[in-house]
Amino acid sequence: MPESNHVDGAIAAAARRQRNRLRFWAWILGAILIVVVDQLSKGYFSAHLPYAQRWHVLPFFDFTLLHNSGAAFSFLAEGHGWQRWLFTAIALGAAGLIIHLLRRSPNQWLFCSSLMTILAGAVGNVIDRIQHGYVIDFFLFYWNSWYFPAFNVADVAITCGAILLILDEFLRWRRERSKPAKE
Repeated sequence: MPESNHVDGAIAAAARRQRNRLRFWAWILGAILIVVVDQLSKGYFSAHLPYAQRWHVLPFFDFTLLHNSGAAFSFLAEGHGWQRWLFTAIALGAAGLIIHLLRRSPNQWLFCSSLMTILAGAVGNVIDRIQHGYVIDFFLFYWNSWYFPAFNVADVAITCGAILLILDEFLRWRRERSKPAKE
């Protein structure tokens, strides 16, 4: 009897490892799909919209083709080129950490969803930095004379991922707080 329990345990462990591998690759595939949408949208607007021209869509939203050699909100855009490699290195380091975390915790749905979208956004913008030396932006929100900096699908993915990561941490903190205290 103990021999069959050992075999059953080994089979169950192997099945768990296989499920975890499949979930990990599902997260990676999701990130790849977001990167593809990001790159296709950037290619479309680069091919169909002259630089800085605006296509009016709504009274507060336009499509416009802009190039950002800096980071969020054009941070360090005037860095004379060195920032391209700094932001690329940071994004690649973050991607490596995220892949490690996805592999380690593929069953945590909200946590992995946040990591998947952040990974996709980072990779989408790294592709631009390596290929062009800048990130292609095309979503522009404004109201009267106020303008939010232009952004792209990768930026949306990073922002959504950050929100989901904060939500996941809040929910984890709440679960920990609601556990009965150990005496």
